[in-house]
Amino acid sequence: MIQPRPRTIPEATVARLAVYLRVLSALADGGRSTVSSGELASAAGVNPAGLRKDLSHLGPCGVRGVGYEVGALRDRIGRVLGVERSRACVLVGIGNLGSALADYAGFGSRGFEFVGLFDAAPARIGQQIGGQTVRPLGELEDVVAATSASIGVITTPAAVAQSVCDRLAAAGVRSILNFAPVTLAAPDGVDVRKVDLSVELQVLAFLGQQRLAPAVGEMA
Repeated sequence: MIQPRPRTIPEATVARLAVYLRVLSALADGGRSTVSSGELASAAGVNPAGLRKDLSHLGPCGVRGVGYEVGALRDRIGRVLGVERSRACVLVGIGNLGSALADYAGFGSRGFEFVGLFDAAPARIGQQIGGQTVRPLGELEDVVAATSASIGVITTPAAVAQSVCDRLAAAGVRSILNFAPVTLAAPDGVDVRKVDLSVELQVLAFLGQQRLAPAVGEMA
């Protein structure tokens, strides 16, 4: 018997599903049992038609005139995103940003657990952050092998980020989240997502400037 192929969900939709999950979790914590598509879309920053299209990848979800059951939809999205499975992560670079990420308790509720924190600076080795002890970078490969860590987070300076990426990939990490301000090259089979905070701030500054421009022109 031929088995049906698993449903493919576009990457952009997956990102929005993660936002819907966060909103639904907050609603559930607040005691809400149902939510309309308009309310959910507004809270997630999308339009209702886009929301319904995203949720169509999950199969039938809502009830016309009633909306969505908060708990049921939260659980369904959670299963699709795999939050019920704990994913072991390692983080390299314990500066201000790395320390803040390592100490953030919210990752655990989304299925992510830091099993190793690493830095090259002797002054940081041995520090306790988020229940983990910062280890020397030389122990990276051993920890990845012992914990089967599949996700690596890079918060190092740009100059060393590529070498860290190479070591993570060679150790068996297959997903990398890069906060360093540099584009990384990874081998086939390793996914890299880049988060450049300076670029995001520049975009926000430009958008703010655009909103002010007409008013400045009118005053002149």
